[in-house]
Amino acid sequence: MASRKIAVLGAGKAGEALIAGLVSSGWCTSAQIVATARHEERIKELADRHGVETTLSNVDAAVDAEVVVIAVKPQDIEALLADVGSTLKDEQTVISIAAAIPTSLIESHVGPGVPVVRAMPNTPATVHEGMAGISAGAHAREEHLVVAEEVLGSVGRSVRVDEDYMDAITAVSGSGPAYFALLAESMIEAGILLGLSREIATDLVVQTMLGTAKLLRDERMHPVELREMVTSPGGTTIAAIRELEQAGVRAAFLNAIQAAMKRSKELAEGG
Repeated sequence: MASRKIAVLGAGKAGEALIAGLVSSGWCTSAQIVATARHEERIKELADRHGVETTLSNVDAAVDAEVVVIAVKPQDIEALLADVGSTLKDEQTVISIAAAIPTSLIESHVGPGVPVVRAMPNTPATVHEGMAGISAGAHAREEHLVVAEEVLGSVGRSVRVDEDYMDAITAVSGSGPAYFALLAESMIEAGILLGLSREIATDLVVQTMLGTAKLLRDERMHPVELREMVTSPGGTTIAAIRELEQAGVRAAFLNAIQAAMKRSKELAEGG
């Protein structure tokens, strides 16, 4: 680890979360990280907050880095690759967290044989509870996927998938926090309707969501098992679930996530 250097190009919220996770997990030290941004005030903010080296030059940051993380917004990817692509070499590992950008696009702008790993982390990465799908480009081998897993592991968990499934990953977990936020919002409003204060309703809902997630993850409970555990014959829960089923909530989620995947494919194709 002593000689490892990691460059984070375009350190916005996602890139900054990664920087914080890498340091706090011990995968590298702040002195081994160099981050770039477009503006002086942003790189100063990153340097002051995390103690990392910063620069406005993507080329300077990437030139001798073992790992290069592309963290720019999708609309900025072409400009970034035009700037830095020719300097990337096959002994480096390039990890892209730019949404909807296929590895083939990146590979067309970099040197021959450069290993590219595409990753789709989600917003909870900012609190080190993220979930990411990762897929290998044409030249990425096992060791490059392992590096990507270690990097993403500093802010949560990851799963390997073929790149053909990255749009599904985007629809399920990339957009997933918004679905849970909408559900939380609806449950909080219901609590207010029933006479609870907004503060109490929010505390109840947020902690219930967190506890439920931990049961599903840590106890490896199947969702059906947990639902049946809470649902007593003729009780309150089954009355509520009947209303949800009659309203078509399950079908609405299926349709919504399928729509998200369709839109992800359109964006990947430049739509």
